[in-house]
Amino acid sequence: EVQLVESGGGLVQAGGSLRLSCAASGFTFDDYAIGWFRQAPGKEREGVSCISSADGSTSYADSVKGRFTISSDNAKNTVYLQMNSLKPEDTAVYYCAVEKGRSWYLTLETDYYDYWGQGTQVTVSS
Repeated sequence: EVQLVESGGGLVQAGGSLRLSCAASGFTFDDYAIGWFRQAPGKEREGVSCISSADGSTSYADSVKGRFTISSDNAKNTVYLQMNSLKPEDTAVYYCAVEKGRSWYLTLETDYYDYWGQGTQVTVSS
């Protein structure tokens, strides 16, 4: 059974930083992409960033380019999202998700992702 557990959320002032972690387990496939998504109150879930298991290539939403960095530690089966220069509009529940069998196709569209974690709250105060 695939399990994804997010951690690292919290309350931070604008301009601050947080690092989110997504611990993954139960994979029986080695071709996948892992993405980070977020959902603010009253808004739809949106893609933030994703990374390919094949070659480590990455993709970012325009709203976070230059501020957020996604990375993976395969030995620990963990994907990270380093978030710098945080803004109040980054406030949301952040989720990680796995797109199975399509490591070559990096997308931030939620419909392509097969497994989801429970989320971690990030709150940025002004």
